[in-house]
Amino acid sequence: CPFNRAAKSSPPAGWRRTARLKGQRFEVARRRGKYLWLPLAETGTSVLGHLGMSGQLLVQPEDAPDEKHLRIRVRFDDATGTELRFVDQRTFGGLSLHEQTPDGLPDVIAHIARDPLDPEFDDAAFQSALRLRRTTVKRALLDQSLISGVGNIYADEALWRSKLHYDRPTATLTRPRSAELLGHVRDVMNAALDAGGTSFDSLYVNVNGESGYFDRSLDAYGREDEPCRRCGTPMRRRAWMNRSSYFCPRCQRPPRTSA
Repeated sequence: CPFNRAAKSSPPAGWRRTARLKGQRFEVARRRGKYLWLPLAETGTSVLGHLGMSGQLLVQPEDAPDEKHLRIRVRFDDATGTELRFVDQRTFGGLSLHEQTPDGLPDVIAHIARDPLDPEFDDAAFQSALRLRRTTVKRALLDQSLISGVGNIYADEALWRSKLHYDRPTATLTRPRSAELLGHVRDVMNAALDAGGTSFDSLYVNVNGESGYFDRSLDAYGREDEPCRRCGTPMRRRAWMNRSSYFCPRCQRPPRTSA
């Protein structure tokens, strides 16, 4: 299989990238936000992966049947008899090879901030940066250079729990208010992890093919016209940055400056 998506239109380049892996040894996998990478020992490079919407990284026996949407295969020269497979139906994800920064990050994601579940996430720095950003609160939550790993669904859930409208200016958030929001972001992400994530179709599954069940616990996202679980007011949906924002018009009142 080609090493990454770009190889589909340029096979020779793809195979050259694959050849760079031959004889190399993977170190312990690392993660930042939605990116996963495997450092290559003593080379200063890493194999960087992003699953996109439906990708999976599977460790399979070499003699296991190929998955229907197998895109990449990495064989190991050891006695385990296993191989690493990247499977992706929608092909929004991929693997690529990159140089590392002095901090050990693949260079293309050096701008990505830590996620709120990272033990080294700096709460105080996040709260200060949040107030300095001349933007709105949901835009800030989706800004990967400020905080990573928070997607559209979990942003809506955290904002609902915080009783904050998605268009609330970040400059108006006090330090206690931003700390409360960050706490709700962590609670939402931990609850989603406990439920196996959020699956809206058969492609959103874990490595064992199992769906996540957090969608059954959503309080905001996807609940247009359903009663708010806090006050009973019908939930609303608004188009937002080519996405949707779900909120309670009573619990999450829009800022006065918002149209």
